[in-house]
Amino acid sequence: DFWVKMWNGIEAKAEEMGINVDLYAAQSEQDLEGQLAIVENCVNQGYTGIGVAPLSSVNVLPAIGQATEKGITVVNVDAQFDVDELANQGGACVAFVSTDNVAVGNKGAQWLVDNLEPGAQVLVIEGKSGDQSSEDRTNGATQAFEDGGMEIVGSQSCDWDRQVTMDAVATFIQQYPDLKGIYCCNDGMALGAMQAVINADKVGEILVVGTDGDKEAVQSVADGQMSATVAQDPAQIGAISLELLVEAVEAGNKGEVGVFPETTPVESVLIDSTNAAEYLAE
Repeated sequence: DFWVKMWNGIEAKAEEMGINVDLYAAQSEQDLEGQLAIVENCVNQGYTGIGVAPLSSVNVLPAIGQATEKGITVVNVDAQFDVDELANQGGACVAFVSTDNVAVGNKGAQWLVDNLEPGAQVLVIEGKSGDQSSEDRTNGATQAFEDGGMEIVGSQSCDWDRQVTMDAVATFIQQYPDLKGIYCCNDGMALGAMQAVINADKVGEILVVGTDGDKEAVQSVADGQMSATVAQDPAQIGAISLELLVEAVEAGNKGEVGVFPETTPVESVLIDSTNAAEYLAE
């Protein structure tokens, strides 16, 4: 749902700007090599500008180095490139457009802090190990839990995978019968965590908060299962990325190796039972 919204946002902005844009997608969140091959193919096709939302902080960087060597302008979308490795590969980019993921994690965990008793046991479900977005959200959530005096019983990487999360959370529920809150770094994992809570017959006893504002997750919130999700605006992330890419291409800006641009932030919003219906109606 997140990537579909981003795709649609890019297409709408391209139509508004009167330009042609080609869109490519990897087969899954785990298709790291496939995404690298896509970017390499784009470099070889001779595009003047390429925007990339990487599946990990390093998987496409060899291709970004090739793009920079060929004078192709690059914009980093959503998940941040590993800055040091980008420079090592001889790559540069002119903009980085993303939600403030530390703030996203903090916002989601803070909802749990505000709605649970002080000292309650909580769990963090991370995305893929080494992914910058996951690390930022985890850090933001951990900080909120620590500042709120909660007991963090674990911080488990579940690779953005729903089934992996369901299995992991089922184990945590068995090990920690007093577990009260779970923050997940995306909604797919949150839905997996929620299924584990349902299977354990602990709906209402264990609160689950996700990230992204995916339609299925918002519906779960409206149905009284998941407690909340922190919605990003992927359509806006995509649209702004395209605008900045076109501006840079027209200006002849190709970036500088070793100089990473400041983040262009896109705001997030927390969706819970008070506003879920509003978002479903959009």
